[in-house]
Amino acid sequence: MLYIHFPAWLSPEIIPGLPVRWYGLMYLFAFATAYILFRIQVKQDHLNCSDDDVSNLFFWVILGLILGARIFSTLVYDTSGIYWRKPWLIFWPFSEGQFVGLQGMSYHGGLIGGILGGVLYSKKYKWNFFHMSDRVTAVVPLGYTFGRLGNFINGELYGRVTTAKCGIVFPYAERFSTKQAWVVDVAKEINMNISGVAMVNLPRHPSQLYEAFAEGILLWLILWFVVRKVKKFEGAVTGMYLVGYGFFRFIIEYFREPDKGLDFPLQWGGGSPNYLMESLFNFTTGQIFCFVMILSGLLLMFFLSFREKRKSNA
Repeated sequence: MLYIHFPAWLSPEIIPGLPVRWYGLMYLFAFATAYILFRIQVKQDHLNCSDDDVSNLFFWVILGLILGARIFSTLVYDTSGIYWRKPWLIFWPFSEGQFVGLQGMSYHGGLIGGILGGVLYSKKYKWNFFHMSDRVTAVVPLGYTFGRLGNFINGELYGRVTTAKCGIVFPYAERFSTKQAWVVDVAKEINMNISGVAMVNLPRHPSQLYEAFAEGILLWLILWFVVRKVKKFEGAVTGMYLVGYGFFRFIIEYFREPDKGLDFPLQWGGGSPNYLMESLFNFTTGQIFCFVMILSGLLLMFFLSFREKRKSNA
């Protein structure tokens, strides 16, 4: 076989029957990792910042992140329209009498919410926003890695169909009719036996793992060991985070299956199904947001660099 089956021993629930999921636990790991690394920076940079200050900061940022991620996910990415008709369901963790938690979080919504939380905290306690945000964005990617691992364990946010040897058959992925010629061609190329089968589950890119590595580990290494050491003005790490995350996510979006109903808002490569990568000029909603991130990061660094030079020459 030229593909991988999703590990049968992985389950979204930590203990079957109990409403405790790996995805939620991964968020705790993420917040704990970010908190520890932030405290390390406080000591390294000899900042006048108490444990209470750090705790309060993280409370505001995390609160904004969760609110923004959930609101954005339900109102932007959900195409059913139910959350617009019944907005009280946005934070209602039950469905048909069952506890389901808050399934669905948007990264870009979380980013906006986290920034707003940081801005409000900075104004209330008279902190320099970029002095604070540089320390936060330097640790966020490593924490973000845990979130994508949680997505992988849930078997969600998988990628597009692939014949690459790293392709994984995700249990909850859409199945395709074996009467379609392209399905037969893919199955033949990966040596998958589909004889006597009406619908088949084809391998997908494990895009969650791509994101965990590139947007998580790799971006963290760049920010922590390079940008922090060479930055010449406050806000440089924040700007590079926006550019770096936007760049990596933009590329990986080509491998990740877009959300149904949103598909490709911008298309210059002809119409194509969201589960196939047929053109580099069909752009997803995520790629549009990432382009805005990259542009915002570049403009921010230009503005802050220009301001710093003016101060130096004054």
